[in-house]
Amino acid sequence: MASLLSTTLNITSRLAPGLAGPRAFALFVKPLGRARLRPEEVEVMARAETGRMVVHGTAVTTYRWGDGDRPVLIVHGWSSRASRFAGFVEALRAQGRTVIAFDAPGHGESDGQFSTILDYRAIIGRLHAQHGDFSAVVAHSFGVVATFSMLNDGIPADRVIGIGGVAHFDYLVERFRAGLNLGEGVGRALRTHVERRLFPGDPDIWQRLDARRRLPGTRAPILLFHDTEDDVIDPAQSRAIAAAYGPQAHLIETTGLGHRRILSDPDIIATTVDFALSEPEPEPAPATVRRG
Repeated sequence: MASLLSTTLNITSRLAPGLAGPRAFALFVKPLGRARLRPEEVEVMARAETGRMVVHGTAVTTYRWGDGDRPVLIVHGWSSRASRFAGFVEALRAQGRTVIAFDAPGHGESDGQFSTILDYRAIIGRLHAQHGDFSAVVAHSFGVVATFSMLNDGIPADRVIGIGGVAHFDYLVERFRAGLNLGEGVGRALRTHVERRLFPGDPDIWQRLDARRRLPGTRAPILLFHDTEDDVIDPAQSRAIAAAYGPQAHLIETTGLGHRRILSDPDIIATTVDFALSEPEPEPAPATVRRG
């Protein structure tokens, strides 16, 4: 199927360039299947107060554990769901923290088949309007670049934790192109369609969707995790964020956890919760911790 799609889009980009962008975009914004709730996540999710909001015409499911101020926001990654953070929720609730989360359109318990970064931004904006400023944001993969976009929109957070994160939106376009063996013509057509469809009239969009672009008003300490054996998102993405923010960011690299199992690792969860609850000065330089 991937080979057929690749051939079709490559031919379309040569014969009908105007059609290649929309067709590639339709694949680009469709999650790779809908992740199911795992048995070990059921109890935690059952304790959540669920809500629904309509974002860009799609009903989205939200979750809240606790009713305190300045909640911790969880932002899941692509083709994932909020329940993958069940271990983080339990650990944060054990410390009395309120946690909020959501399933993006086409993910988890939300409706729809497609999702874009505009959906993530709109949902986070609505949650901020409902619950106030966030004491911390814990994000994974695509959720990391969405979180930095949130900061760029002026929504504050006291601390930011990024796990296996994407540094810039353009990386996703290039990875999509390479993954389907699409030609550079399809990549250009997709970029053009993203600009016209999602961000018409915004010439600075690729810079604004880049977590490496350090914003003067972003002073929150940043904790980053990335596994050296991550086969989904290149560890260089988190290294680039750490380099851009210098002493404000602290990078911990692991080995053997991959892109997904890192979310259930007890040490990652414990370190994240400690960072979210405390008020330390950021580390003076990135550090590396390797585990088998």
